[in-house]
Amino acid sequence: MTAPARLERFRWWHIDQVLRIEADLFGAEQWSPGMFWNELANGHFYLVATDADGAVLGYAGLTVQADEAWVQNIAVRRDAQRHGLGRALLEALLAEAARRRAPAVLLEVAADNAPAQRLYASYGFEPIGVRRGYYQPSNTDALVMRRGTD
Repeated sequence: MTAPARLERFRWWHIDQVLRIEADLFGAEQWSPGMFWNELANGHFYLVATDADGAVLGYAGLTVQADEAWVQNIAVRRDAQRHGLGRALLEALLAEAARRRAPAVLLEVAADNAPAQRLYASYGFEPIGVRRGYYQPSNTDALVMRRGTD
């Protein structure tokens, strides 16, 4: 990746590219097209990172409620990983949560995904619980992490 990625609003026309990333990274646990359509239709905050040609390199989503925000997903295409895109996407989500004055940001991360857990911990997220068998069909546990502003 030579040119810096651009963060832009996730639109319906990005879904096909996002689904290819989902399939590669998450396999049987990938989100369906309908799940992304639903997120966009409900006005949740979603971004894509694109290269100079408009190809999607990664994406992230945030749902904000009155008293908290939830990171729905952050994913970066394998060939674009380790270039700071995950950090850039996370920072954009945290900025949006702060803009909307959400006092806490929560997320779920696979219990066996140590690199993602380290990234989140570096931004002040702390483990607060475990959801047993959350990811299906692998039955992988999810670690619930929280970052408070209060």
